[in-house]
Amino acid sequence: MAEDDETGAPRRAFGRKRRANVPAGRPGRARRYEVSVTPDEDVQLQARAALRDVTVPRLLFESAMAAGVEIPAERKQAIVMLFKLQRQMATVANNVNQLARYANTEGHFPDTAVEVVAEYRRLARQIEASMGVVNGR
Repeated sequence: MAEDDETGAPRRAFGRKRRANVPAGRPGRARRYEVSVTPDEDVQLQARAALRDVTVPRLLFESAMAAGVEIPAERKQAIVMLFKLQRQMATVANNVNQLARYANTEGHFPDTAVEVVAEYRRLARQIEASMGVVNGR
């Protein structure tokens, strides 16, 4: 439960509702941003801020600065990368088919097979990295 402070006002159990002031001797905050929202968005922001017992500006700031926050542009970029990698994997798969045909007719794999396997492994790592972005990891 929150107690009263020296002025008689109730003290918050887990800190301030707004960010702390800039300490003396340091320059103040250098930039101010304005965000325009629709009335419906405003109601949603007010409700989310009230649930967390913070102001809307603090909610927006902390949400934006939180580690691991994914924005739609990053997700779209990851999906574009996956499509690009899919096309490259199709090319590698075609090369593997050609190598298999060669190996079946000649009885051994050509030296270029090592390069194709290396390319396949490189693409597989890129796909795994891109999937991590898409899945929010």
